[in-house]
Amino acid sequence: MSNLYNNNRVSFQELKSRVGIDDVAYTLGYRLDRSAGVGRYFEMSKVLGGQKVDTIVIKNTNDKAAQTFFRRDGSRGDVITLIKENLNSFNTFGRNEWDQITNILSKMAHMPVNEYREDLKYINSNQGEKPFDASRYIVQRINPDRIPNLFTQRGLNKETVMAFSPFIHLVSDTQNKNFKGYNIGFPYTASCQEGVVGYEIRGYGGFKSKAAGTNSNSAAWVADFSNGNNSLVKDLYFFESAFDAMAFHQINHHKMGNEIAMVSMGGTFSDRQVLSMIDRFPNARIIDCFDNDLAGRVNAVRLYAVASGQQIKISKAENSIRINKDGEILNINPELPIVDQLKKIYPTDVAMDQRTPPANFKDWNDCLQGKMINPTLTTSKYERDENLSERRRISPKY
Repeated sequence: MSNLYNNNRVSFQELKSRVGIDDVAYTLGYRLDRSAGVGRYFEMSKVLGGQKVDTIVIKNTNDKAAQTFFRRDGSRGDVITLIKENLNSFNTFGRNEWDQITNILSKMAHMPVNEYREDLKYINSNQGEKPFDASRYIVQRINPDRIPNLFTQRGLNKETVMAFSPFIHLVSDTQNKNFKGYNIGFPYTASCQEGVVGYEIRGYGGFKSKAAGTNSNSAAWVADFSNGNNSLVKDLYFFESAFDAMAFHQINHHKMGNEIAMVSMGGTFSDRQVLSMIDRFPNARIIDCFDNDLAGRVNAVRLYAVASGQQIKISKAENSIRINKDGEILNINPELPIVDQLKKIYPTDVAMDQRTPPANFKDWNDCLQGKMINPTLTTSKYERDENLSERRRISPKY
């Protein structure tokens, strides 16, 4: 008898290691889109009547157990999610939903789709990105007497930079043939790992990247002001960039204390990144500090969904965010507090709040620098005097 079974009970982990999202997708009629390329990610599309009806982007080319997928409307999940979405498409019966899913996985684990083998060979021949190699980078600490000007350009003062200096490295990539200097590296760590597992890198001229092989799946940049006493952290702030976190701290540090941790997700993020941070700081209130644009507000909805354990189907409209709850389309106003709106639709006991930038600023770093989205144009003294003279000419009241 197969080792998938133990006392007639199926090991889901073993089944997931045998059946990937790509296998299920192929059975459902999706096909590999080679034009999109294959690396750490690959795309599969479903076409009906000559029209593309769905596309999923699958992560983890060579590890079926770790495969996840997402759509560009914000929905995402694992192999179980994809099966549940299409349960009626499988000719499988069971006592309940989980019994049906088990039967589907068990059947597929022993019955690989022959015609998919060519695509599998193509996918596996394109190796994903190599794991992060810390030895590739020369690392220095920030010298308080030689603070990089990039911080000043961002409006960050010396006190802020030194407060965050334990969580910032200066890094030089030994494999970069074009640049031998140092960039600012914000080290990524995960709750289950003590060492650095990647970097969010910033440099002059708007240079922005991540170190090769950075673990963006379950790790993030974390500034933990509790000195490692994770259980004492009361507030866990989520940002899209480390510069935003530093700017927020510079503006609000006088009322924040040390029982805080600040996280940069590096822009887009995975569910596991969020869950890893929540596990790391189990007693903390979760605070959304994402950007004020529509993408930032979508991130806020996703953060709420992951933290509260809700499955929220999200799509973007022109000036709003749409969620599909049991077939009912509801609009979320991005200009109003996201958490308050979602709590009415998806109640949760999880402590959550939001501290978004003031309405006329895209993010907290722009707020620190006074870069308004729609700056108010002020007139010069000369223009004011000329306008006043014109008004007096027209009406003696002036």
